[in-house]
Amino acid sequence: MIDLGPSNIALRPAVASDAAAIATMMRASLNAFDWMPVLHTPKQDLFFIRDIVLPNQQVTVAIAGEWIVGFIAVNGDWVEQLHLDPGWTGQGIGSRLLAQATAGMRSIKLYCFQSNAGARRFYERHGFRAEAFGDGSTNEEGLPDIVYVLGR
Repeated sequence: MIDLGPSNIALRPAVASDAAAIATMMRASLNAFDWMPVLHTPKQDLFFIRDIVLPNQQVTVAIAGEWIVGFIAVNGDWVEQLHLDPGWTGQGIGSRLLAQATAGMRSIKLYCFQSNAGARRFYERHGFRAEAFGDGSTNEEGLPDIVYVLGR
């Protein structure tokens, strides 16, 4: 992949025709973690993005050239999804997605897996604080999680 750099990344609202690319990129993001169980097929990932996320959440995609390299989905005061293509992490794209998608929100909440050390550092660097720790009994992966909160 050509490194276009973070300044050449465009952010825009997702459209229905982005569903397949978002689902594929999300799966690549999740597959980068050896601790993440694979619970869904690519067809199920597509259904989730196309029929659940896009119609019900505010979704912003990060575009490099013609490729979707990241996305964020917000619902109310919750960040429901934030995924980057593994080859595009560490370039400020997640920070741009988070800032744009949550601009104007007074309170922001999200779940993060306890095992996701990189995401935990990312959210804490952006001012989020851990509010509650879960044992995994409330998520389908069965993995211990954290509720992060940012109040403005």
